[in-house]
Amino acid sequence: MAEGFSLPDGGRPPQVDRRHGGARRPLVIGLVNNMPDAALAATEGQFKALIARAGGERDIRLKLFSLPGVARGLAAREAMARRYMSTDSLPASSVDALIVTGAEPLAADLADEPYWRELAALTDWAERHTVSTLFSCLAAHAAVQHLSEVRRTPLPEKCSGVFEVEARPHALTAGQGRMLVPHSRLNGLSEPSLTRHGYQVLSASAAIGVDAFVRERNSLFLFLQGHPEYDAESLMLEYRRDVRRFLMGERASHPAIPTGYFDPDVEARLSALAEETIARPQLSALSECARILRDDPPTARWAKTTIQLYRNWIDLIAQRVGAKASAC
Repeated sequence: MAEGFSLPDGGRPPQVDRRHGGARRPLVIGLVNNMPDAALAATEGQFKALIARAGGERDIRLKLFSLPGVARGLAAREAMARRYMSTDSLPASSVDALIVTGAEPLAADLADEPYWRELAALTDWAERHTVSTLFSCLAAHAAVQHLSEVRRTPLPEKCSGVFEVEARPHALTAGQGRMLVPHSRLNGLSEPSLTRHGYQVLSASAAIGVDAFVRERNSLFLFLQGHPEYDAESLMLEYRRDVRRFLMGERASHPAIPTGYFDPDVEARLSALAEETIARPQLSALSECARILRDDPPTARWAKTTIQLYRNWIDLIAQRVGAKASAC
C-alpha cells in the first residue's frame, strides 16, 4: 500500500480506538469536495483512503458535503444527490472537523468566484464549530484572503511536481523531518505576508516557498498549498491533460514536466517528445506520451510522510474532542 492511497472494495469497517481507552463515539470529519466534475470522484477516493490509513484503529466517519455555488453538470449532480449534502446542512451534522478542497478557478480575484460568499461563510462557521479545519490549495488561498485580506500572487511559472520541504516543530509535524509533497499551482502565499498576519509556517523550502501553515483561534486551521493527498497518478494525469490542451490549441504553451516526479529515464523521454511536439504539434504525440507513461508509471513516494501528517492531525482532533467532552 506504500505506492498510493487505495481502499479495498467495501471500504473499511468501523473499529475500536484501543489507543485512547476503548470504544468511544466516532470522530466525524466532513469533506467539502469542491473539485470540478472530472476530479470529483478521484478526490473523494483519495481523501477516504488517506483518512482510513492515517486513522488506524480509530472509528472515523467521513461525511460528504458540497458548496451549492460550485457549478455541476447533470451527471455529477445525480451522483452527488445520493451521497452528498449541501453545506447548508452542516449545523445539524455534528462534525468535529472539516477538510475543504479547492475548486476550479474562474476569476482572477477569488472574491469574484460565484461560490465566494458560501466559502467565506463556511470558513466563519468552521472557526466557531469545529476543533480543526484543513483547507487544501485554492481553498487555503481563499480562506486566508477572507480571514486576513492576504491575497495570493501569481508565480513566475507553474509549481508542478514533487518537492522536498523541511518540517518545523509543531504537533502536526511530529515525527517528520524532510517531507515529500506534490504541488500543482499557479499562485502562492509568501512567508512574510503570512507571518505578519499571525500565521505559523509548518513546512517550506527554498524551491517552492511555503508548503503548510496554521492559524489557531477558536479552531486550529491547517492550510496546505500542496496536494499531499494525491495518489501516484494524479500529476501524470494532469500533465497528459495539459499536453492534450496544447495539442488542441486550448493553451498557448506546452506544459513543463513535473519536477522530481518521474524516473530520470522517463523524464528524458518525455522531454525529447516535448521538444518534437513543440516543433511539430501533432495529435499522435499524445498517444506516444501515454505509451511512455504506461510503460513506467510513477509511484507515490510521498505516501509515508503524508500519512504521518494526517495521523498527527487526526490525533489532534481526537485530543480536542476528548477535552471538550471532559469539560462538559
